[in-house]
Order: sequence, then C-alpha cells, then structure tokens
Amino acid sequence: MKEFSVQKLKEAVCEMVQEVNVQYSAELKDRLTKACENETSANCKQVLNVLLENEKIAKEKRMPVCQDTGMVIVFLKVGQDVHFVDGLVNDAINEGVKQGYLEGYLRKSIVNDPLFERKNTLTNTPCIIYTEYIKGERVELEVLCKGFGSENMSRMYMLKPAQGLQGVKDSVLDAVKRAGPNACPPLVVGVGIGGTFDYAAVLAKKASGRETSNLDERYARLEQELLNEINDLHIGAMGLKGDTTALRVCIEQYPTHIAGLPCAVNICCHVARHAERIWE
Repeated sequence: MKEFSVQKLKEAVCEMVQEVNVQYSAELKDRLTKACENETSANCKQVLNVLLENEKIAKEKRMPVCQDTGMVIVFLKVGQDVHFVDGLVNDAINEGVKQGYLEGYLRKSIVNDPLFERKNTLTNTPCIIYTEYIKGERVELEVLCKGFGSENMSRMYMLKPAQGLQGVKDSVLDAVKRAGPNACPPLVVGVGIGGTFDYAAVLAKKASGRETSNLDERYARLEQELLNEINDLHIGAMGLKGDTTALRVCIEQYPTHIAGLPCAVNICCHVARHAERIWE
C-alpha cells in the first residue's frame, strides 16, 4: 500500500490552472501555427496571427489568454493500492483551484446557486471531479478549465441505433453549425458516443482534452473524417469563412444499451485548456 499526500494534488492543481490559462499546449500551438500558414483567407489569417501573438504576450506577461478562465473539471485516476493521507482528496483539489485562481489573478466565474441566488463564490470553486480506480499505485490527474462561451454551444443527441454512423456525423456537424462564430473558432471538438444520457457528456468532455488519435482505427478514421467535414463548412476563424473551423476532433466511446445511441458534442474554443500530471 502506497501512501500519497493529498497536498501533492493541491499543489499540482494550483500550478496547472495557472499554466493552462496563460499558454497553449505545444500540440495545440503547433496545430494553430500550421492552420495559420495554410489559411487562404486574408481575414482569417490575420485572426490566427492575432491569436498566436496573444498567446505569446500572455505567456511572457503571465496573463490569461482569455478573460473567461473557465470552470475547472478534474479527471482523477487512482490506483487501488494507493492510500491518501493528510486530508480529503476533494477538499485538496478544490483548495488547489482556489489558490491557483487567487495567485494567478484569474477571473472567478462560479456562482453558488445555478438558478435563484447566483452569487459568486469568489474562489472559482467548487470544481467538478470525476474519479476512476485503476490497478497498482499510479495516480493520474487531468485538469480542464472550460470557458462557457463554448460550453454553451455543446449539444446532446439521443439517437436511435438505426441512425448509426451517419446520425453521429450529422449530429456533430449540426452542433458545429449551431455554434457558428459564438464559440470562438477554430474549435476543438470532443465527441462522446455510447453509455447513457449523462455519461456520453462526460466522454465528450474527456475527449476534448485528448491530443492523440483514438486507439481504435475505426474511430480514428471517423475523427479525421469529421475534422475534414467540419472544415469544409468554411465557418472559419471567428466566423470569417476561412479554411480552418476546427483544429482537432477527438472521440471517446463506451458500450451502450441495445435500444440507444447517445452522442454528446462538447464544443471548445481554440484554447482548449488542459494539463496532466502522473505519479508512478
């Protein structure tokens, strides 16, 4: 049995929420740079150049790349042979969020009640935490900071099995068309297929933070097909009708009921803030 101090989680989360809000991931910056190089629309090329320059300034000055610094979502994988000490896991993660947003001078955007009071908690907490148990003594921490300009454009589709592959494609394209310029394209699109009404949305959220192709070749092909079809819409950067509407499409899939085909589409802006830490 391995002892693991929850203070490590607090410190990691504090660092991660600051880092992802002031710079792009290397993979995303590379995709954005290539999109800028290949863009044929003068207006969209200018926008993409501005986005890259904005990130450069943000990184140098340690300032947020966007005023919406997001709601924090945490995916935590815990080895069954790990014993947490020095406090409660969820409390430590939320404290890390609080400290990170205070130290980084990041905007606090969370309200304590969704409908009636809507009073700002002033700490950007509570965050949302998903925990999964795995073998051994490994601890994996993934943090996403999700802005709501794009989150509001996300969609859930409860398809019939007979709608199949084309139904999934139509749903993803419908979500992107409905989002239009409102989610600050170029986009990162996470798609969750299978599970249940609620779990498909979790899958889509997790997919939005993945930077590699699906391990299943069939889904990897579908990711590329969807990316091509989305870019063929020519919504373009900030809706200016250019070549690049999306930078990446990632799919997470899960077994589902014989009578259903849930499909969730999580729309992200070009920043798609996320980071990972692993302790062996």
